[in-house]
Amino acid sequence: MSDSDQLREPIAAASPALWAALSPLGRRVAFPPDIPFQAAQARGKRFNGTIGQVTDGGGRPLALAAIEEALALAPEARDRALLYSPVQGIPEVRAAWRRWQRRGLGDDAPASSLPLVTVGLTHGLAVAADLFGGEGKAIAVPAPYWGNYRQTFAARTGARVLPAPAYRDGAYNPQAVCEALAGEPPGEPAVAIVNLPSNPGGYMPTAGERQALCAALLAEAERRPLVVLCDDAYAGLVYEPGVPARSVFWDLAGRHPGLVPVKIDGGTKEFSFFGGRVGFLTFPFAPGSEVAEALESKVKCLVRSVVGSPVATSQMLLLRALEAADVEEQVAAVRRRLERRCRVLTAALAGVDRALLRPLPFNAGCFALVELAPRLDPEAARRHLLAEHDTGLIAIAPSYLRIAFCSVKADDLPALVANLERGVRELAARG
Repeated sequence: MSDSDQLREPIAAASPALWAALSPLGRRVAFPPDIPFQAAQARGKRFNGTIGQVTDGGGRPLALAAIEEALALAPEARDRALLYSPVQGIPEVRAAWRRWQRRGLGDDAPASSLPLVTVGLTHGLAVAADLFGGEGKAIAVPAPYWGNYRQTFAARTGARVLPAPAYRDGAYNPQAVCEALAGEPPGEPAVAIVNLPSNPGGYMPTAGERQALCAALLAEAERRPLVVLCDDAYAGLVYEPGVPARSVFWDLAGRHPGLVPVKIDGGTKEFSFFGGRVGFLTFPFAPGSEVAEALESKVKCLVRSVVGSPVATSQMLLLRALEAADVEEQVAAVRRRLERRCRVLTAALAGVDRALLRPLPFNAGCFALVELAPRLDPEAARRHLLAEHDTGLIAIAPSYLRIAFCSVKADDLPALVANLERGVRELAARG
């Protein structure tokens, strides 16, 4: 029996829907007992001639002083930062991130696996695409959506990205995923991407909208095996009082045998660690369970085959932050700055000419989305703003401009909005 065949039984037994939803590649991959596996078994032995990393012969790195001195870490942590990471990630980092994910959930929170480390959230999404995508697989995505989903799912795996409007009549549409999948044959496995807070929209649903979203996803799981990829890149960045900030993953895990949520998150936005590229994949199964171990084997194979292993240096820096006594206050301080920018931008957009620009609701994350009047082209508007008004925004087809308020000073946002309105008015006047 092959390594991949041995993984079928624990996955199919724990979750038939999960096994049904795996792509051919997802079913095929398994972590082999090659160099990382054998090196792990030799760890701590007197003579360890297994892994190809240069050391002092006793397990410590022979690092260049110029690099070693740049890392303000304790000696042991610095050594670990300069050596290979385990393919699944450094154990203490995984455990610390799991504690961070589950803080405030309570003892009755659903099961979640020990997170697996990826090289940023995009890599986590790519691993999920390999596991659950594949030629012709339906991927439901509320639109407008982050453009890299097309590369990650459609271009890389041949999946069909099915958009449905994330907004209807200027309000959030919790039925978008079900609308996107309405034409798919019953019983056919599918994937839904739920990115909240959203990019490009900068929106987190209210409690009522969240309830409607979860009800729609659970209803869809009655019709087909459904994997819900919770893209939690902007987790915790919620600025509207009364709006739940927790991931939808926790509302879906364990709720229906036909629905498998997967949490994809990381230190990039939550810890403002954009250059670190530390992401995590978490499944709705208890640590150490057979199904969690089987999925870990598959993810390790996919990680090992593309990047070798995740970056140890970034993991150790993130671990230092996670272990800081005041880490929650540090994170909250960044969130407060973003909240002020969000409020300033909200006020500035409140006065724009609705015949030219319609701001869509935003209350979270890093972005705001404005819809242009039907006769205006967003790419033309973007170029005009660059050339004539010293203002850079992102154009999103068919009719949107995205404002990244996360990268603009609060006091500069009113001037940005004034430039936006002036530039769009000039284009409209040209006909």
